[in-house]
Amino acid sequence: MKSELIVDVQPEEITIALTEDNRLQEINREKRDQDNFSVGNIYYGRVKKVMPALNAVFVDVGHEKEAFLHYLDLGSEFLTLREYTTKAVSDRRKVPALTAVKRQPEVGKEGQIADILKVGDLLLTQVIKEPINTKGPRLTAELSIAGRNMVLIPFADKVMVSSKIKKESERSRLKQLIQSIKPQGFGVIVRTLAEDKRVMELDNELKLLVKRWEETIRTLQQPKQKGAVDGKHDLDVRLITAELGRTIGIIRDMFTPDFNSIQVNDEAVYNEIRQYIEMIAPQSVKIIRQYKGKQPIFDKYDITRQMKTGLGRTVGFKNGGYLVIDRTEALFAIDVNSGSKKLYDDQEENAFQYNMLAADEIVHQLRLRDIGGIIIIDFIDMDTKEHNDQLYEHMRELMEHDRAKHNVLPLSKFGLMQITRQRVRPAVEVNVMEVCPTCMGKGKIQPSLLFTDQLEEEIAHEVQEHGKNLILYVHPYIYAYACRGWIHSLKNQWRRRYGIRLMEDQSLGMLQTRFSQKS
Repeated sequence: MKSELIVDVQPEEITIALTEDNRLQEINREKRDQDNFSVGNIYYGRVKKVMPALNAVFVDVGHEKEAFLHYLDLGSEFLTLREYTTKAVSDRRKVPALTAVKRQPEVGKEGQIADILKVGDLLLTQVIKEPINTKGPRLTAELSIAGRNMVLIPFADKVMVSSKIKKESERSRLKQLIQSIKPQGFGVIVRTLAEDKRVMELDNELKLLVKRWEETIRTLQQPKQKGAVDGKHDLDVRLITAELGRTIGIIRDMFTPDFNSIQVNDEAVYNEIRQYIEMIAPQSVKIIRQYKGKQPIFDKYDITRQMKTGLGRTVGFKNGGYLVIDRTEALFAIDVNSGSKKLYDDQEENAFQYNMLAADEIVHQLRLRDIGGIIIIDFIDMDTKEHNDQLYEHMRELMEHDRAKHNVLPLSKFGLMQITRQRVRPAVEVNVMEVCPTCMGKGKIQPSLLFTDQLEEEIAHEVQEHGKNLILYVHPYIYAYACRGWIHSLKNQWRRRYGIRLMEDQSLGMLQTRFSQKS
């Protein structure tokens, strides 16, 4: 299978597309700002509200909405972590060893958070779910530092091996190996990718994760500043450690020796990825390439077209069937339709075959859009229990390859299937609708003959402001029109007159334009 990662870097966000055999499988977007509350970020927060009825507290971590921390997310070693944090903040000369703190009693699974935390308390927390809709981030106090082959957990002091590693001899080898090299006081979760890895590689990564933990504590130990930020958050509240960027995070979790290429259209991000690959898999550095073409990178690799056809409300699948995907506040609803084409004369067999085809596309859509929470699927009604059972087993087999935690329930008597899927980030939303090409959303239009005149005026203004070193991107239809006539085409006239290069961009609306500097 040919796996490629296409990274489109824009001023406001980075979009990462994963393709397998040239088919778009995943889309991830990362905002390029400081207020990016990513999963894995560690914050020093202050308790703002205690909610006994919810057995939870709301914590100020700098987000406009207070973050949520439930009692069960404190972790069994919370009291020891708090003791360690107090010691680290009070003595800034060095990073204390985990063993320098006396172990406190474990926090049981049954208890009241009001007995442990009160308003004004400061604590180290980590984001486990990004802000979604009107909700702030969700937190845990059970900190962890994630690596490619393992996850380091302070104060856990035990080794666990991924259940996806089935060979008992390999599980035993990894457990004994990590137990012999890990520092005292740390626990380790061995990830699936660690299977058959050599001692040196695992030891080097473990040392790197311990170093990241020490850097986290050093950041915590930096002197407090007095005052307030914008009158909202005191300066004790701050980001301590930022998780790796979404691009590096995806590579860390998904990269295998079978990866064929990583294409990046930005030099800084290219260098960042290259440095990371040199660290984890030096032999694979050659697959990273910096894209320097003039055509937008997503157009070059057919990502734009696949996003527009695959991320709308209605999505087609084989033999004329289609899905209708709707989102509500509480859940996602997916309706399966067979369309006008019939595969079989028998209605029962026809419904069964379309449902089986729909299941393939539904699993693809869950991964592509990163849909989480509750998903209700309305399959075409089938009468036989045998067909219902086969469809359920087929869906379970397809979902086994999904990295997100999930649960698939059998079809109900109404033909509905319920799936729950882990949601830690907002579902990917791409607006596939374009602004009306004639009125631009205003309801009134200018005379069509004036469009090229208005565009030329805009070109002249941009050239006067920024010089002739410009590229003008237009919709493919407008580009085709501007190329008519070759020698006397608008494209060549504008190039001679203004020194501007004309390029097509599939992501633009019919009469939209975009200027950028030539590289």
